[in-house]
Amino acid sequence: MNPLAVKLNEKLKSKAPVIFGLLSQKGKESYFPKSGILSQSMQAKGTAINATIGIALENDQSPVHIRSLAKLINLDPKKVFPYAGCSGIPEMRKKWKSMQVEKNPALEGKSTSLPVVTAALSHGLSITSLLFLDPGDTVIIADKYWGNYNMLVKERYDVNFDMYPFYDGDGMNLQGLEDRLLNGPVGKKVVAMNFPNNPTGYTPTKLEMEKITSIVKASAELGNHILLICDDAYFGLVYEDDVDTQSVFAHVAGIHENVLAIKIDGATKEDYVWGFRVGFITYAGKDLDKNVYTMLEEKTAGGIRNSVSSAPHISQSLLLETYNHPDYVKDKQAKYKLLRSRYNEVKAVLAKNGERYSEYFKPLPYNSGYFMCVALADGLDGDAIRKVLIEKYNTGTIFISGVIRLAYSAVALDNIEQLFENLYQACKEQK
Repeated sequence: MNPLAVKLNEKLKSKAPVIFGLLSQKGKESYFPKSGILSQSMQAKGTAINATIGIALENDQSPVHIRSLAKLINLDPKKVFPYAGCSGIPEMRKKWKSMQVEKNPALEGKSTSLPVVTAALSHGLSITSLLFLDPGDTVIIADKYWGNYNMLVKERYDVNFDMYPFYDGDGMNLQGLEDRLLNGPVGKKVVAMNFPNNPTGYTPTKLEMEKITSIVKASAELGNHILLICDDAYFGLVYEDDVDTQSVFAHVAGIHENVLAIKIDGATKEDYVWGFRVGFITYAGKDLDKNVYTMLEEKTAGGIRNSVSSAPHISQSLLLETYNHPDYVKDKQAKYKLLRSRYNEVKAVLAKNGERYSEYFKPLPYNSGYFMCVALADGLDGDAIRKVLIEKYNTGTIFISGVIRLAYSAVALDNIEQLFENLYQACKEQK
């Protein structure tokens, strides 16, 4: 093991033994190089003749760049072409942290790390898995989850999924979560939660969020060391008054010394910049001092350094400019209203035709995000229906986990009723 990792582990084990114990072997091996090229480049910063960093500079010390390309970008070339650093642009990290608190009032007064910038949320999930999951570990997760979890987490890191049914009637199956966190041997327990959920489009109600928080705390009080991974990809897209608008992370942060919460979020869906590839990893524990968070940030930066090196500079710069723009909040609210109008149209269509549709499919509970799912009647072949929809009705859907997922986020308001009518006719034919 690299001496820098050994030294980092000794400090972390001394200050936060629970967190050290949650690390995987690769997490223990992870470190940020303080004595190599990056460190030497930082030490040389500001020198009159700087021959350290591996980029090309013009004679006036501006970044070498293609002029025809630069004309397409209304930003200072220094904010576009150089590397952004393994942890991200410092101003971007600080801005995102302040925005997290604005969007999650429960975080006010709680200690969290400075967010580390990742190449979007998939990369954030991968880095988190690298740092905290060993082969053979078990992740507690509801049975309705984003399919890429299989490649990103389960298969890449050779872990097991302990799945429980997502739904219980019209709400979440919190008993399934409770059974796994409060029963069985005491030890390391890893829980992954994604709200608003992909594929279901469901977020816990305020009462359900209180129950989730109490279950996590009760498990920690039993002596379990809990790693709670909060995948907040679709954060903020909540459409009903009784649904909790804050992340599980905000409620669980600092709840018990045996709990480490990790928030994986980003601009991808929150700000409709899917191709920008900017996400964040943020940590929260109870009574952790700044040094512990710094150590976790260093290990995270080490994981980024040995994977993609850094997230795109141009994306971070553009977002930072946007977040500081006076029209940002107004513009974002307009897009939220657009998605909410489509959600409301889905509700209206199902309310009007639900009885007729129920012969072939029924909606599963949904209240947020981009999606909703329908459960098919017995005997219907979901994949066959999906293909009929494409071939005969010029309509695309996803068949996953035994249900059909409909991304109403991508469907024009005037086409939503036709979407369900096409599904109805395809089911009718297949029956």
